Amino acid sequence: MKIALIAHDHKKDDMVALATAFAPLLRQHTLVGTGTTGGRLQAEAGLPVECLLSGPLGGDLQIGARLAMGEVNLVIFLRDPMTAQPHEPDINALVRACDVHNVPCATNVASARILLQHLAATGSRA
Repeated sequence: MKIALIAHDHKKDDMVALATAFAPLLRQHTLVGTGTTGGRLQAEAGLPVECLLSGPLGGDLQIGARLAMGEVNLVIFLRDPMTAQPHEPDINALVRACDVHNVPCATNVASARILLQHLAATGSRA
């Protein structure tokens, strides 16, 4: 599967912890992430992540475009609901694209854990 990993600034530590906990599973899949998140996952969790632009510079849109082309099968987007984001329209477009294309999207650690546990139990079917 192709899995997109994205996290707002105040959620990056949570993403690193989540990815570290599921590293053996995630290594079995193709990972793509926004710039800073992907870089941290490479450095701190030792995961091979294709890093795109950071979210505010268009990384969310890049992932959304790949998703629309069938190149992303699952999205984990740890959003910070308490902090206004200057690129909120891009964020909404990405989540909307997940809905339009019926791609599973976890926006918090609890839902991400459920998706990853399901993936581990069923193989590559999300």
